[in-house]
Amino acid sequence: MHWTEAGTAHSARWRSESGLQPPKRVLIGDDQTSADAAYRHACAGTALLWRGDFQNAKQMLHALARRADRKPSQKTKASNPTATSPAEAFHRHRQAQALRARTLAMLLLPLEGDYSIPLRRAPDLREACAEAYGPPGEGASVVSLREVLGLIGAHEWRRKGVLIPALGERIQPHYGVFAPIRGEYVGLVAEAPLPATSLAFDIGTGTGVLAALLARRGIAHVVATDLDSRALACARENLARLGLAARVDVVAANLFPAGRAGLVVCNPPWLPARPSSLLEHAVYDPDSRMLRGFIAGLAEHLTEDGEGWLVLSDLAEHLGLRSRNELLAAFDAAGLNVIGRSDVRPHHPRASDASDPLHAARAAEVTSLWRLVVRH
Repeated sequence: MHWTEAGTAHSARWRSESGLQPPKRVLIGDDQTSADAAYRHACAGTALLWRGDFQNAKQMLHALARRADRKPSQKTKASNPTATSPAEAFHRHRQAQALRARTLAMLLLPLEGDYSIPLRRAPDLREACAEAYGPPGEGASVVSLREVLGLIGAHEWRRKGVLIPALGERIQPHYGVFAPIRGEYVGLVAEAPLPATSLAFDIGTGTGVLAALLARRGIAHVVATDLDSRALACARENLARLGLAARVDVVAANLFPAGRAGLVVCNPPWLPARPSSLLEHAVYDPDSRMLRGFIAGLAEHLTEDGEGWLVLSDLAEHLGLRSRNELLAAFDAAGLNVIGRSDVRPHHPRASDASDPLHAARAAEVTSLWRLVVRH
């Protein structure tokens, strides 16, 4: 990223885990900068590189968020009519989220080569940055304050862990790996009757939570796969800490490992949409690629009496993004029969938040574990 400060040209490495391009226009901001001015600049695509107090930068970000979250005026509403379908409402909500994220990402912080922040009252985030970015040594860099706060949150999740009642243990998510905070789907896997106990595959393991649960339920050998290097490292660390490394192999693979298993489990991203950040890859799956790939390839990786367990929310159906008939047709085309289904209602706060733009769909959401077998 390039900018001019006090008449001198500067440059530094640009960091953005969400894939945002470096801003082309950069001004210097400090404790004297007004929130209204900062918001005008941010909306116009001009970033503010903060040189004031760190805590004041956080207050500035809160002020920008309040302005970004203001309800539209009646005039604006008239020019943007209400969405006519759940799918349209979803896409408008995603567009609004993306615009808000880009605007708030315009408040930038400097990072020294050792990841220290050269601002007054700045916390020591060197460990959190190293967890996300790797060892220091690449020189000075610039990052959005919003991303820095995300690093702090991820570091706390990793340090404290997420309690998984069905496992009786804590899982420690790494930065960029989706935290298993929606425990209802883990409960479904904990309660379904096991078809076999010798070998299971966990497809798209993430933190390794389902692989650990399967091993604790008595599966002698579990092969857990993922393509993301952070997820692979996270799963290996969790399984080692839980004393399960000898029973669970974590391997890099695009969906399935080699061979066949008596149980193949997959909890793919639930919504067919394009992710805009690392964490969103666990929620959004463009064109349902992972879901379709799992269904299409399942029969080739099941033993004769084996079962495939697909853990999937029906939120996409309520949003008009995918129909139940499409899902059932995919099962049929892959030569699969449904022999059972377990359902659970979500417990997360947004399911009862009437102010959420997608409240109607979230309130109707059900998460299911589909038990699939090969049609003979």
